[in-house]
Amino acid sequence: QVQLVESGGGLVQAGGSLRLACTASGRPFSTGTMGWFRQTPGKEREFVARISWSGRNTNYADSVKGRFTISRVNGKNTVYLQMNSLNPEDTAVYYCAADRNGWSTSPSAYDYWGQGTQVTVSS
Repeated sequence: QVQLVESGGGLVQAGGSLRLACTASGRPFSTGTMGWFRQTPGKEREFVARISWSGRNTNYADSVKGRFTISRVNGKNTVYLQMNSLNPEDTAVYYCAADRNGWSTSPSAYDYWGQGTQVTVSS
């Protein structure tokens, strides 16, 4: 079993930055794809970014490309999401997730989820 805990959310003005962190415990962290997703009320959870177990491969949703950066430090069992140039459309609950065996952007492929952290961007 894997436990994921997100941190770093909060309230920021448009144009500002936040860094989210997701710390894993319960099993070796250095395997598997890690992803960040976000969700707003009444909408489906959407893919934001993913990173391979080695950290060499990353992928982003078009809406965040060039503004967000995903990274991981396996020695700390932590994955990060650096978010720059935030705008009100980025307001959502952000979730990290672990996919043990795949390289997917679909939430249904992920095996473990954190509880989420709220990000609110004011205009």
